[in-house]
Amino acid sequence: MRITTLAEYGVICALHLARRISDGPITGREIAARERLPVDYVEQILLRLRRAGIVRSTRGARGGYALARPAADVSIRDVIAASEMTTFDLHCVSHPVDEERCSAAQGCSIRPVWLLLQQKIDDVLSGVRLADLLHEESEVRELVGLPASAIAAAPRPRPRRSALPVLGG
Repeated sequence: MRITTLAEYGVICALHLARRISDGPITGREIAARERLPVDYVEQILLRLRRAGIVRSTRGARGGYALARPAADVSIRDVIAASEMTTFDLHCVSHPVDEERCSAAQGCSIRPVWLLLQQKIDDVLSGVRLADLLHEESEVRELVGLPASAIAAAPRPRPRRSALPVLGG
């Protein structure tokens, strides 16, 4: 799985708006300049976020974009789904190897793994809110259940396999 540029920039733009929620609207051009992102991408993303109801736009001299809801009510999944139109591309659905082989009518032992992965990714992304990302990295690591630093994370020995591994149970 890859996090696309649209998904990453979408989270950056939404987080930028969350950080300055009390400052009023800001233009896409200003966000792009402050975050050092391409203006065209930012404008495209903001339009998608507006259509999804995550941001609102105001016209006029003091116009621009602002979050439409509190940062605690906006999940990272919401932002990525709006920015990218999906959070996980089931390649066998969007780009089947073979129409007959990959049809829903055919049994495929691989598809359940991809579906489980999609579900787990969506669950993780749904559990993280923009408000959570307003903290320092060490606090966010703790919030999501990661060690304080990558250096502190010693590799764990692999247990003997007795069941299929599932992310976070």
